Parts: sequence; structure tokens; C-alpha cells
Amino acid sequence: MKAVFISDAHLKSSSDEKYGRLMDFFDDLQRGKISSLIQADRRDCEPVYIEDLFIVGDLFDFWFCRKDSIYPDFKLIIDKLVELKQAGIRIHLFEGNHDFFMKEYFHAVLGMKVFEEWAELRIDGKNFLIAHGDTADKTNMVYMMFRKILRSRAFYHFQRFIPSPILWGIAGLSSAASKELNKGNGGALFEKMSSYAGERLEKDYDVVILGHSHHAVVRNFVINGKEKKFIALGDWVKHYSFLYYDDGKFFLSRYRSRREGGVSI
Repeated sequence: MKAVFISDAHLKSSSDEKYGRLMDFFDDLQRGKISSLIQADRRDCEPVYIEDLFIVGDLFDFWFCRKDSIYPDFKLIIDKLVELKQAGIRIHLFEGNHDFFMKEYFHAVLGMKVFEEWAELRIDGKNFLIAHGDTADKTNMVYMMFRKILRSRAFYHFQRFIPSPILWGIAGLSSAASKELNKGNGGALFEKMSSYAGERLEKDYDVVILGHSHHAVVRNFVINGKEKKFIALGDWVKHYSFLYYDDGKFFLSRYRSRREGGVSI
């Protein structure tokens, strides 16, 4: 299996640099450029086409949209995801703490796989746990309650009756509130997520992949004689990081540009 994992792009305006870089990255995936992206000294690699793209939460800085009313700046990236799907790449979307209620559009309309919480997948004989990771810190009770309210069926039905321009304003406020409630020592958050991953690896999982922390890190473990991994995906705000999985091998890299290629972290 050949797959790419990313998280935390927090897209909002199509004029932002990160938006353009992600569009370029998706173009390169579509053109089979993944090998040259992880080998910066090679420009002449044979095309390699991925089979799966996992977007592990917070692709958007907010998502309160409807089938017939999509936030205008999101159209470009959605159209690109449709192109990738039409090219034969399976798209897997995970809801984050900024984007949820995504099934109504991405699954029902576009036919993409959407995970509301986490995914337990068997890949090449290994057990993978993949999640955004915002529920890893159960001690943040205020955020957990805020999250529960925003994802409730009552709030879902309430937001459906709000005119789209007003709804997008509310979405911006909820995004800011989520950032505030998750604000703090980024290192401490990452260590809590690492501890969460370690607990899962002690069980039946071989690989845990999380977003949310905005750290780009691979940690290797040997548990009961078995090699296991925790991978934090970084982001597309600062790191422009991606994980490439190629038949049992993992490459965590940064996307530079088409001219510069990527470099391993």
C-alpha cells in the first residue's frame, strides 16, 4: 500500500500561502511525484502513484457548510480532492476540532470516506489507529464539554436554519474558541498525546498516527519484542509536513516546493 497522511492545514482563505502550497502538493501527488518529494536530490524519479490519501483532521479552520452552500474559498481545494478521487486515489477524511459535520457533504455528495472520531485499520498485516487526537487529553474538561455541545444533534439541527453568511461568522467564532480552549504549552500537549499513543501501543496496535499537536515527530518503541511507532503528523501552518507510507516503510517529510522537493524531518 502506498499512502500519504497529512493534518492541520486550517484552510480559510484561498489567497493564503498554505492554501497554495497544499494545492501544489496535491498536484504533485496526482502527477506521481511522491518519490522526488522525499528524495530532494532526485528529480528524475519514475512516477509513483499513491493509492490512499488520509487527511487526519482540521483540513479547514472551520466547517459549517451545506450541500447547496459551501464556503466560497473552500471550492478550489474541494475540486482538487474530487480530481484526486477521479484519478483513483481513495480519500479518507477525519473530523478535527475545527471541522465536523462533514459526512453530509463529503460522504453523501462526494462519496469520500469520513471518520467522525478514529479509524482502526489493518494495513499490510499491521494494526493502525488513526485519529485527529483532540480527545487524547481527557483532563481538559472545558474543551471536552465545548466539543460535545458543538457536535450534538441539537446544535446540528440549530445550525441548519441559520443563513449561510451568518453561519460562517459563527463558524469563525467557534474556531477561535476552540483554539483558545486548546491553547497552552504545546510541548505538554504533545507529551499527553504521546502518552495516549503509548497506552494504545501497549495493547494491540502497531502504529498510532495523530494530528492536532502540530508537532512532526516519529517515535519508535519496542514492546514485547515488537517494533511499534507513534507518528505525529505536524501541520500545514508551519511545517508543511506529510507522512508517506510505502509498503511498510514510513517517511515523515516537509513539502518545500516543486523546485526544491521535500526533505525528511
